[in-house]
Amino acid sequence: MKKFVVYTRVSTKRQGDSGLGLAAQERDIDLYLTTYAHVPYEVIGTFCDVESGTKNTRQEMKKALDLVRQTGATMLVAKLDRLSRSVAFIATLMEDKRVDLKVAAIPTADKMMLHMYAVMSEAERDFISLRTSAALQAAKARGTKLGGARPNQQARHDAVKALAVSNANRVAPIIMDQKKAGKTYRDIADQLNVMLVPTARGGKWHNTTVRNYHKMLQNTQVA
Repeated sequence: MKKFVVYTRVSTKRQGDSGLGLAAQERDIDLYLTTYAHVPYEVIGTFCDVESGTKNTRQEMKKALDLVRQTGATMLVAKLDRLSRSVAFIATLMEDKRVDLKVAAIPTADKMMLHMYAVMSEAERDFISLRTSAALQAAKARGTKLGGARPNQQARHDAVKALAVSNANRVAPIIMDQKKAGKTYRDIADQLNVMLVPTARGGKWHNTTVRNYHKMLQNTQVA
């Protein structure tokens, strides 16, 4: 019987207390188990940390990994960043032959693909941070005051808008070409997920996400 050890993580105590974020992770994990765990399976352990993904000394994660190594079970997480945001940590884990890892959001990915996804996600997060900072600086240069409630909200609005346009440019060729070829939003979302192209937040593509980007590209004539 296939054995799984489930691991989830939220960043703040407030999220842990309220269940915010946990529900989505548990949903994705359940979807994986009911859809992709074809053989009889058993969840032999469930662990959850309430800590930042930049910390790789989390107690519950250590317990989960210890159980995986002792039993030969497969560690199952909803998204790769729930395990860690560190490429170095993921790479080390991938080299551990005692650890079998599955990610519900990318269920068919092997260890090499997971490593590549971690690298791409880290690069994407770094670039998003740079873009957001640049957008805030541009807003400041235009005379937008970056202090106080309302001015700060406007600056953030400008930054989010600039980030959205930049993200639209990033995937414009794929979305626009596929729409011209008669593909549906679902088809395009599936293709982006297969190509392991992360969204702006490092998650999976959905038909609604592609539709929103397509409308943005049409309105701004990005393509």
